[in-house]
Amino acid sequence: MNKRRKLVIALGAGSVAAPLGLFAQQQSKVWRIGLLALTSGPDEMTEAFRAQLRTLEYVEGSNLSIEYRWGAGKAERLPDLAAELVRLKVDIIVTRATVVAMAAKRATSTIPIVMAGSADPVGPA
Repeated sequence: MNKRRKLVIALGAGSVAAPLGLFAQQQSKVWRIGLLALTSGPDEMTEAFRAQLRTLEYVEGSNLSIEYRWGAGKAERLPDLAAELVRLKVDIIVTRATVVAMAAKRATSTIPIVMAGSADPVGPA
């Protein structure tokens, strides 16, 4: 299993990701996560996400870099923000709402997208 797949599992599967910590010490790559949100900035969910990554031994400034892009409540900004994350060549994009996930989906077909929350992730775009 490649390292990106292990990171996707860690971000999307919670308890399944527990063994991932075993691999964290072996890696030298700095993983780049693009966090795309409709909100105006960090909140409790963002802090919980970062805390969970730390428990899996992914630490910002060490083996992890998170590129935050905030929509500030304006859904019309999401396509440009998603395209910016694609240009930055992040390893994965994390979203929290259907409208955000759909913007990410339209921006890339090659970067994995993890939806922390979505009403209908396979519905019409």
